[in-house]
Amino acid sequence: MPHLTSARAGAATTGVRTAFGIPGYAHPLLAPAQWAELTRPGIPLHWVALDVAGGPGSRPDPHCLEAAGRLRNAGVRVLGRLDTAYGARPHGDLITDAHRYHDWYRVDGFLLDRCPTDRTALPWVRRTVAALRTVGDEPHVVLGHGTHPHPGYAENADQLVTFAGPWTDYRWSQVAEWTADYPPDRFCHFVHSVPRGHLDEALRIARWQGAATIYFTDRTDRGGRVDPWETMPGYWDDIVSRVGTGVSE
Repeated sequence: MPHLTSARAGAATTGVRTAFGIPGYAHPLLAPAQWAELTRPGIPLHWVALDVAGGPGSRPDPHCLEAAGRLRNAGVRVLGRLDTAYGARPHGDLITDAHRYHDWYRVDGFLLDRCPTDRTALPWVRRTVAALRTVGDEPHVVLGHGTHPHPGYAENADQLVTFAGPWTDYRWSQVAEWTADYPPDRFCHFVHSVPRGHLDEALRIARWQGAATIYFTDRTDRGGRVDPWETMPGYWDDIVSRVGTGVSE
C-alpha cells in the first residue's frame, strides 16, 4: 500500500465529497450514449472536459454544442481542454482557443492538459492562468500535470492533476508531502487499467492521498495506441454506485 503520512491522513478526513472529473470522452457523434449518461440525475460529477478536435476546433461543432448545452442545463461544469504541449504552445494560441471554447460552447473553465511540472515553467503557467481568468465568469482552472509538480503550481489553479497513469503505478504510488497543506478538493487522480476487483482499493488510495476528484477505468492504453479515457469503464454503474454513496473519509 502507498505510504501515508500523518499530515496527509489529517487532510483526508475533511469530509469532502468524492466525485468524477471526466478527462474527455470521444466526440459526441461517436459516443452519444456516454455523453447522455453524464446528464443522468445522481451521477457524482465535479466537471467534464470537452475536446472537440484537439481543442475547440475551427468552427462551432453542432454535436458538441448540444452535448455541452445538455450538461450545463443539468448543472454540470464543462471545461475546455487546452493542450499546453508541456509549455511549448504559444501563449496567444492557447488564449485564442480559450475564447473559442467560451464563445462557442460557454465552458465554465479549462483543463490545461500536458501541463509542465518544473519550477522554471511557473512564470509561463502563471501568465497563462492569469489570462484564462479573464475568459468568462470566474472560470475553473485545472492543471493537468499527471504527476506531482513543483508545489508552486498549487497557488496558480483551482485543481491539479497529480496522477494520471496505469493502476500498476498507482497502487504503489507515493503522495508528495507538500500536498498535506491543501484540502482534497484541490487534487485529481486519473487511473486507467484498474481491474474491477481493485476498485475499493483504488478508492481507498485516492482518499488516503487526499484526492477528491477521480476517474478510474478498466480501459487500457494498449502500449500508447489507445486513449483509455475516451470510453466509459465496463463497470461504470458499479463505480457510480460506490462513489455516489461515499465521501473522502
